Amino acid sequence: MRADPAPPLLGVPLPDPLALRGRGRVGLEEVVEEAARMTRVDRKYLVSRAVAESFLERLASSFRVLSIGGRDSTAYSSVYFDTARLDACRDHVQQRRRRWKVRSRLYVEDQLCRFEVKTRDGRGVTHKTVTPSEPARHGRLGPVEAAFVTRTLDDRGLDVDVASLGATMRVDYRRLTLADTDDHLRVTLDLGVQCTLEGGRVWVDEAWVLVETKGGRRPSPADVLLGSLGARPRSFSKYVSAASLLRADIPDNDVRQLRGRQLHAREAVA
Repeated sequence: MRADPAPPLLGVPLPDPLALRGRGRVGLEEVVEEAARMTRVDRKYLVSRAVAESFLERLASSFRVLSIGGRDSTAYSSVYFDTARLDACRDHVQQRRRRWKVRSRLYVEDQLCRFEVKTRDGRGVTHKTVTPSEPARHGRLGPVEAAFVTRTLDDRGLDVDVASLGATMRVDYRRLTLADTDDHLRVTLDLGVQCTLEGGRVWVDEAWVLVETKGGRRPSPADVLLGSLGARPRSFSKYVSAASLLRADIPDNDVRQLRGRQLHAREAVA
């Protein structure tokens, strides 16, 4: 099974970014420099838009909005690579302590592209390694990308047959990023999430927002604030959630209760 890495869904309207109410701005260079030094723990929350608005209103002013060219949010298009069995997906579902993801990511408005390998170690810490790529190569795993993936996974002690990987899913969404560079913390809010696999589609309801905090091993002030608003962290992956709802051979225990409310799925017509 292979998914066609088609262009991002630029014709599909995305929801307006959440109100920012005069919050300070931070440039891409400063955020990228800070991210390069970060070995992080990611915590994810699926919250209503009303909770997301309250979260932004009460989040400390030290969190500044990433602004690029006067734009406070960016459209992302990611193509994931996996084996025909979706082994990376299965490792996540089985909660393996050591797992990996490989993807090509395009920042749509700026036509910036990079190849990424994310790994999680036995302590639950996420490591992300990236290399620049060309927009025309978005969604392609050629010899240069394969060498990068092989080297990165080998460095992380993961035995993966990179030759067996192919494009399996495309994920499109709009992201708002806030960063507290002094305390090495970041928060992202993803809207309009759409996932395409073998012609089937899974999307996050427009009334819900995927919030992710990126920080240290202890919950950050952003996590504490989300908890006070009734949000609880959950194991949630756009890639894994969509695959489990569209493929009968991938258990959907973690997201079955979300279908029809937070998540919607439409299977391909045979």
